[in-house]
Amino acid sequence: MKETILNQYMLPCLNKSYFGVECMGCGLQRSLALILEGRFVEAFYMYPAIYSLIALFGNIALQMFISYKYANTITNILLIITGIAVMSNYILKFIP
Repeated sequence: MKETILNQYMLPCLNKSYFGVECMGCGLQRSLALILEGRFVEAFYMYPAIYSLIALFGNIALQMFISYKYANTITNILLIITGIAVMSNYILKFIP
């Protein structure tokens, strides 16, 4: 990945630094940076749960301002999808 201004300010993963094992959130910062650069496919490969996380937080933010009929159901579905994506990504990192 080419060096950009965003990459200079990224926080290191403390779990990986101290224990040598990636955490469930490893790749999230880099994935967000890729989205901001317009590299959407690479962002998905970096952290597959990125788009469901964006949809989840967008839905929660929308609920703060607008009340709609199936808001809680949509939030619960997005939580499940995001949880499955995060866990799957974490498990697949350990398969050689």
